[in-house]
Amino acid sequence: MALRDRSRPRLAAPRSSGKAARPHLRVLGTEITLIEPLRRMAEDELGISLSFESLDFLSAQRKAALEPDSYDIYDQCFHNLDIVWFWRAIQPIDLSRIERWSEVSDLTKRGRISPLASLGRGENPNKVLYVQPDLSLGERPSSRISMLPTVHNLDAFAYLPHLFPDRRADEASWGWLFDPEIRGRLALVDEPGIGVFDAAMAFESRGDIRFGDMGNMTIDEIDGLMGLLWARKKEGFFAGLWRTAAQSASDMMSGQAGIGSMWSPGIAAVQQAGRTLAEAVPREGYRAWHAGLCLSSRLDGDLLDSAYAYLNWWLDGKPGALLARQGFYMSVPGRVRAAMPAAEWAYWYAGQPAPASLPDVEGRPMIPQGAVRPGGPYWQRAEHIAVWNTTMDEYNYLARRWSNFADGFK
Repeated sequence: MALRDRSRPRLAAPRSSGKAARPHLRVLGTEITLIEPLRRMAEDELGISLSFESLDFLSAQRKAALEPDSYDIYDQCFHNLDIVWFWRAIQPIDLSRIERWSEVSDLTKRGRISPLASLGRGENPNKVLYVQPDLSLGERPSSRISMLPTVHNLDAFAYLPHLFPDRRADEASWGWLFDPEIRGRLALVDEPGIGVFDAAMAFESRGDIRFGDMGNMTIDEIDGLMGLLWARKKEGFFAGLWRTAAQSASDMMSGQAGIGSMWSPGIAAVQQAGRTLAEAVPREGYRAWHAGLCLSSRLDGDLLDSAYAYLNWWLDGKPGALLARQGFYMSVPGRVRAAMPAAEWAYWYAGQPAPASLPDVEGRPMIPQGAVRPGGPYWQRAEHIAVWNTTMDEYNYLARRWSNFADGFK
């Protein structure tokens, strides 16, 4: 695809949404964070107007890379950053304009939440956080960053408890994904920078393969992994693949799937429907991800000022408090604690039994009194990261192999 002219025309400022000429920001991203309650909150508190364009991960990444004039802010995960940065579709963020940078946690800035915690394999956020003098991305601190770190989570898999009646979620293993007892019920996320790691940890746990570095596989390791996936596909292990949390929830509630990759919003949707679903606490550790906000290379002038105001608002606590109801953690937990009710902090961050019934992002009851979040408090969970969502060196090869594998499910 031919790229657009990469010169940077000055945008009219402010861009009007037709509402008393309030600055209007266009945010491109995914369902992970582009939710209506957040958009309404930002408009009310910042005096701007916002439009959200939510796509799946791969479609959002492609649009962000090739059409930087179609959005102002790109809301995405760190593992989707490399390609967009390579095409210079986004601009560095000036840390002198980020008011609470000093409060961002060590998990983001240094790749681990404490000195004794596991770094995890793959590309933890700090490896591509700072803009270096030659415009490459690295972990050496500088005055500019590639993406403002926001929400993150520690994902595992979920399953219907009746499939494993004699097993406990807190003794789970990634190897359960390919347990012959549940052949035909497995659903993985259709994204090579994510789903492939769930499969890799499952196969490694079962002793089917060993990786020198799971976060940066060689061609031979990718071939070995994909060979195992094809073999399980032919043996009838898969119920399918999914691209949205809503689809994963629907597959579980219909009974089509019984085990597989799931994100917090999907788990919440199943629980909201009154269905029983177990969230695993894998002994091998979690697959972690970290999201953030990028500035389009086309932004400047007054609209850029509005974009920085939006970035700073994300670190004031209230957005993190709202998104905790999706199961997500925030890069400024101290601010979040000050902004959320004590009962919600107790459940979502502290790992304590819910003191009362707790709401979802729309204010509807979701978490029953007495429920405990699997895996314990945030700090305990964050010390057990097995691998990060990653765009590895051989990603293009992996993506082709994965796409060929996924085609049969469509």
